[in-house]
Amino acid sequence: MRYWFACLVALAAPVAAQERPAVPAFTLAPLPYPATALEPVIDGETMTLHHDRHHRAYVDALNKAVAADPALSGRSLEQLLAQAGSAPAAVRDNAGGHWNHGFFWKTMAPAGAGGVPSPELARAIDAAFGSMERMKTAFKAAGTGRFGSGWVWLIVDADGRLAITSTPNQDNPLMDVAAIRGTPLLGNDVWEHAYYLKHRNRRAEYLDTWWQVVDWKTVSERFAETMDRTAQD
Repeated sequence: MRYWFACLVALAAPVAAQERPAVPAFTLAPLPYPATALEPVIDGETMTLHHDRHHRAYVDALNKAVAADPALSGRSLEQLLAQAGSAPAAVRDNAGGHWNHGFFWKTMAPAGAGGVPSPELARAIDAAFGSMERMKTAFKAAGTGRFGSGWVWLIVDADGRLAITSTPNQDNPLMDVAAIRGTPLLGNDVWEHAYYLKHRNRRAEYLDTWWQVVDWKTVSERFAETMDRTAQD
């Protein structure tokens, strides 16, 4: 009797293993702070909808697109971004949407908690733009000048210099399709769903107030890491 029971278990095991649902390649991390933490600059309802609905939709769609193409199995998010030009549209759009939003949440902190740029970053901003205020003016111009939906970025470009650029839809400067490629230090989402509940169609107002919740500690760390890699290369 034990022999036949063991045989049944052995036969059933592979079937059970095959029936286990596949583990998604990409997951949605929780916000690094409560949804209301950025008020009054960004209201809690906007943050909840933005993260729980919009960001989740990109993650779910990306997993579906990757699962449909065996050639993409095992690739990291960064690898997908680097080959966005040859990837299916669903992969390009949703990989960008996932990466951009994950980066965006970590770029912000409650008002008063984000600190100031490190001395090294502050000097680089002055060298590239003349002053912090001029950098913010150029950033706002790029954000308001983006037709339709997209993002505005402060990056370290291929020459190791700071630059401001804008990308359409869910593209970003890490993609091989970007007009100006580089390493993002900070980025702001100028899709209407990022600001419409509070600011309506006043994108310029949103861009002005957003600086109150920029996490300069994180941005400065990104700058230092990027410059270290550039020096090693």
